Amino acid sequence: MAAGGSDLQSPKKRKREQVEGKTKPRPQVKGGGDGVKRKKHSGAGGYAAHGGGAGEAAAKKKRPATPKEKRLAAKEISEARKMKRKRHYSLEKELTKLWEKMRCHDVSKEERSKLVSEAIRKMDGKYLDIVGSHVTARVLQTCVKWCSQSERDAIFDNLQPHLLSLSRKKYAVFLVKKLIELATKKQFASFISSLHGQVAKLLPHTIGAAVVDYAFQRATQPQKRQLLLELYSTELQLFKDLTVQSSCSLLETISKLGLQKSSVLQYMTIEIQKILEKGTVEYSIVHTAILEYFTIADKTSALDVIRQLIPLLTQGASIIDGDEPSLATELPKKTKAKMKRLSEPLIVQIMHTKEGLKLAISCLKYGSAKDRKKIIKSLKGHIMKLALNDFGCLFLISIISIVDDTKLVSKIVIQELAKNLKQLILDKNGRRPLLQLLHPLCSRYLSPADLACLSYNVPSLSSREGEASDSATEVISENKVDAVTDKIVSESKKDPSQRRHELLIKSELAEALVQSCIENVGELLRTNFSKELLYQVAVGGKDNVLEGVTDMVHKLHDAIASDAAQPKTEDIEHAFENFFSSRVIRRMIIDCPAFAVTLWSKALKGKCKTWAEGHSSKVVAAFLESPSSEVKDLAKDELQSLIDTGILKVPDHKAMEK
Repeated sequence: MAAGGSDLQSPKKRKREQVEGKTKPRPQVKGGGDGVKRKKHSGAGGYAAHGGGAGEAAAKKKRPATPKEKRLAAKEISEARKMKRKRHYSLEKELTKLWEKMRCHDVSKEERSKLVSEAIRKMDGKYLDIVGSHVTARVLQTCVKWCSQSERDAIFDNLQPHLLSLSRKKYAVFLVKKLIELATKKQFASFISSLHGQVAKLLPHTIGAAVVDYAFQRATQPQKRQLLLELYSTELQLFKDLTVQSSCSLLETISKLGLQKSSVLQYMTIEIQKILEKGTVEYSIVHTAILEYFTIADKTSALDVIRQLIPLLTQGASIIDGDEPSLATELPKKTKAKMKRLSEPLIVQIMHTKEGLKLAISCLKYGSAKDRKKIIKSLKGHIMKLALNDFGCLFLISIISIVDDTKLVSKIVIQELAKNLKQLILDKNGRRPLLQLLHPLCSRYLSPADLACLSYNVPSLSSREGEASDSATEVISENKVDAVTDKIVSESKKDPSQRRHELLIKSELAEALVQSCIENVGELLRTNFSKELLYQVAVGGKDNVLEGVTDMVHKLHDAIASDAAQPKTEDIEHAFENFFSSRVIRRMIIDCPAFAVTLWSKALKGKCKTWAEGHSSKVVAAFLESPSSEVKDLAKDELQSLIDTGILKVPDHKAMEK
């Protein structure tokens, strides 16, 4: 039975062998049936021998025998099917060959120009048919990139009546973006004009929204207003003349055009709801529209939009817990990059604009504790990208300043920052979250525009009545920092000083930060951005927040003094003579008496005459400017003789009292 069972075949295998011509002869069985079959077979064979020999030979010749022949036969069948299915298949093959040549990096400019002109000549009159294919659409896109201006104008004029319909197509959308990118001012203005009445329809469209936003980012301020106004009212969609204005806010538009606020609110609610349902919230034009909506929305409407936004902004973070597939290291680089982009939540992707930052801050401020937890968890693995971004670092500052759950913030945010301290300290943006913990909302490190973004509030949800969101545009000076602090922490219950202590000391970030400063003291002293953080650590931060690691701060003082005590060399500029280090050491002497005493005893005592000229003179003179009498007394005798002889020059208002 075992032998008989081994001859059995599955139906699929028998079918596959019949197609390939490999059907095995059935085993002979005793009986008359087999004889009849053999007789028929011999008869057929005799007939073939007399009349069908040529046909059988031809059949055998056509039937592929080797794997190579099978592949070629399958390819021929596929080509025949494509020729029937695709109208311009032969043209597509010709264009593909030209495309492979013209997109090479080593091709000369003249040769590429010839190839592009030839491809455009072949496509002339067939653009609409060609642009729907993923292959030929790329060919045309490359031609638009490298062709002459006259050729590009001809393509634009040919496709201009169809640009809106092409904006909704999967592959043609990239050609439309390229045409917008390379369009002249006149062509771009005509495209913006063609969008009139279509903006509200395109924004909920997953493909069309990308084209509208692409145009919005490249538009002038009046053109941006023209696109946005269509989201405010039906009348503004119908009458084009009403959209031509230079006002910069929704409230001004309502008062200037005499619109009813209730009808505008109702219409915008419907349009924004369509966008939220489709999930196309990653575009800057949508962020701007929602922020404008917040200026007139009541409390219920604003909260409803924010609650719908949070799940959309945190989605896409499917690979955030370190559970990447084990084969990730074997994937190609392009595949890895694509997976990384797909794993990023939208809240990370929208941080490239100020409007995206404000929208994220409003979700953080006015979301529930559960929502805040969801937002922070979605950022796992993306903290460094945010920290090094112009607007992302401000969002981290908001998290540090608002969220009361310091254990969660320490686990997700602080731990990742602690692993990359040197890179953060040396980076313009990366240092800001650390400086926020050491000296919150200092105008020395945050511009008025940055402070305005951090203090953004939705008017209807603000805890203070009558507080308008327009305050986000006002210039914030030194004496308004306390007011800004109140705005930022108004949605928080925990005391700000307690939160700073928990995030710095309890999380052990302070120890790691001071240790990193000690290990890299020479480089940090002489670098523009890092010197500010080194100063804050050396003086103990605002309100002496580093009191828990005082011993390590004193070790940092010793490290700075030891670097300054080194003799002059040609390889490295001395700390007293370097532009950046001389100024930060001067500030440390004035603001930190403990450091001034250490520096005097290790690096300056008996050597002041050597450093009494150039940038180093600022360091020496700082001992006379210190508010501490102990520091003044240390240097008084030695520096007075230098002043009397004219070697050391000190301004009159800073001169030592005799």
